[in-house]
Amino acid sequence: MIRVIIADDHPIVRAGLKQIITEDDGIEVAGEASKGTELLEQVRRSDFDVVLLDLTMPGMDGLDVLKQLKIEKPHIPVVILTIHPESQYALRVLKAGASGYLTKASVSSELLKAIRKVHSGGKYISPDLAEKIAFALDGDAGKQPHESLSDREYQVLCLIGAGKTVSQIADTLTLSVKTISTYRTRILEKMRMENNAELIHYAIRNRLVE
Repeated sequence: MIRVIIADDHPIVRAGLKQIITEDDGIEVAGEASKGTELLEQVRRSDFDVVLLDLTMPGMDGLDVLKQLKIEKPHIPVVILTIHPESQYALRVLKAGASGYLTKASVSSELLKAIRKVHSGGKYISPDLAEKIAFALDGDAGKQPHESLSDREYQVLCLIGAGKTVSQIADTLTLSVKTISTYRTRILEKMRMENNAELIHYAIRNRLVE
């Protein structure tokens, strides 16, 4: 029996995932968490075979939770479930240690296959993402400006691109306004831009926002 823990802050989403998993007699939902810190606590106390992790959660976000999981429990495969398209976060979460990446739009048809694939030691990604990874391995030639950003800077860029204010971003990431302003300054410097309008235009043009 494959023991799975689901981490998502929306009860309806967790219920939907559980419903899909009950279709497979060899997989069971052995735990649930509504935020990142709760997931880490449960993983420390109990044994799970696969973690299903939402990328966007209140407090400690999914990317930070993933990195902590890989430090504490490096052998547990993690499948990222998110509303964000692959072009936004997939390469970053795979580099951070995720074993799979599923958009929530594809969960109903791919979830069970993904769980079994990562449990057996494989990676679960779409053909399109596999192609992007292959190109990424070719080196830094043609590297886009946002690829030089740290994970946190990239998160802030995507939120600015979505039209969020510094205060709103601070609330979303549970950081101070001053810290977010510092990240914004670094992003502008690294990307050689002058203001938010340029960042928003860049994010939309490169499909970093929905």
